[in-house]
Amino acid sequence: MSFTVAIDGPAAAGKGTIARAVAARFGFAHLDTGLLYRATGRRTLDGTAPLDAARALQADDLADEAGLRTQEVGQAASRVAAIPEVRAALVDFQRAFATRMGGAVLDGRDIGTVICPDAAVKLFVTATDDERARRRHAELAAKGHAVTLEQVAADLRERDARDRGRTDAPLRPAPDAKVLDTSTMSIDEAVAAAIAMVADARDDRPGA
Repeated sequence: MSFTVAIDGPAAAGKGTIARAVAARFGFAHLDTGLLYRATGRRTLDGTAPLDAARALQADDLADEAGLRTQEVGQAASRVAAIPEVRAALVDFQRAFATRMGGAVLDGRDIGTVICPDAAVKLFVTATDDERARRRHAELAAKGHAVTLEQVAADLRERDARDRGRTDAPLRPAPDAKVLDTSTMSIDEAVAAAIAMVADARDDRPGA
């Protein structure tokens, strides 16, 4: 039986960490849908047209996760994600993953609103702009990237504006999503809160 958890939110709010932890706790498969857009965006950096890059995407393109996590690729991902035809090309892959037997957790920016509007659980993970910038800066610095906090904050503001302002599948909570603000939470506290929300939904489900 399938059980889908949709986790959305802006960059550096903690949704990826939470999604991985929820998947591990319940034995669900996990898909970071942002990697699909990052892999597509990285192809465009080599001159490939965005739609061609999306259509040619293969599972192997997601293997080099470290290479997909750079700031340059993140910006490219945000640009291609604003193209409706690119998003449409990647929808089937995501929906097929979401309905796999044994349960699935997908995190991204339009999972609860577009990809899986009937998901059993919908979470919208957020945090203040300052806290998200601090987290992302610490993450990049730990990986040896020479960027200032101001540069990271500007990058996040640009991505947020593009993600929230696009006409196709803008970043926003689904009407029935539970909002989880992690601004003042530790990682363990945020994960525990999310797991409790999923556990409650599973208990409410007939036959759970």
